[in-house]
Amino acid sequence: MRIVHFETGGAVGIAADAGSGWHGLTRRDGGFPGTLPELIAQGADLVRIGASLAQSPAIDLDAVRLLPPVPAPPKILCVGLNYDDHLEESGLNRPVYPEIFARFATSLIAHRAPIRRPPESTALDYEAELAIVIGKPGRRIPRDQALAHVAGYSLFNDATIRDFQLRTPQWTMGKNFDGSGAFGPWLVTPDAVPPGAHGLRIEGRLNGQVMQQSSTDKLIFGVAALIEMISVAMSLERGDVIITGTPGGVGAARKPPVYMRAGDVFEVEIEGIGVLSNVVRDEADAT
Repeated sequence: MRIVHFETGGAVGIAADAGSGWHGLTRRDGGFPGTLPELIAQGADLVRIGASLAQSPAIDLDAVRLLPPVPAPPKILCVGLNYDDHLEESGLNRPVYPEIFARFATSLIAHRAPIRRPPESTALDYEAELAIVIGKPGRRIPRDQALAHVAGYSLFNDATIRDFQLRTPQWTMGKNFDGSGAFGPWLVTPDAVPPGAHGLRIEGRLNGQVMQQSSTDKLIFGVAALIEMISVAMSLERGDVIITGTPGGVGAARKPPVYMRAGDVFEVEIEGIGVLSNVVRDEADAT
């Protein structure tokens, strides 16, 4: 089941596709079940709600404005250095514990929205990643129960301002420029992919050229391990987003480096989940 959060004519809506096309409702319609973020926050059965939308009017996703599946997550927790080939190109050793850093909601944009290249830097890099949305809260979650806490999966481009990232030992500044974190286009419920989204092809393409290609079975710390290890320190809440790390092929590691420029299009594709596509705009033009 794919479920999308959108806006049209000033009204937010929800639509689902179980294989027969997109059908949905807006807040103005009778029987509207709530937005996707609201339903996740309530712990609702997304598969059941998605199935109930099958009899609703057809929705043309090209005629509406898509929104991030969760536009304002309680927490956005990102994992660095979680693929061996990315470690190798970065010249770093394999971690025994995941590298965790935070993003904030002001950095999020949706599918088809422009990634903003700030005037302070030309070192805007791409990072194709799998995103996890938490649907069941918990603390100190055992690994064998961790997947029951997942509401669904999505795609993320953890676009990074590399020179700002490397100015300090902490990566916060380089990872949180406004309009740099593309998230979407929709949420895929866990029943539609292998457990833990394991073994799915992941690819990042710049202007159609494949720059990153790997599989989610090559994650050093998989979905269940990340949920277990992160929840030791903090309670995971409904709507939290975990971004699982990027494979090798990032622009900063290439010789010469390849950074995104205005007019470029970057696509993240994950098998069984979909394609996230965003054009790059200079910030003055994007806003």
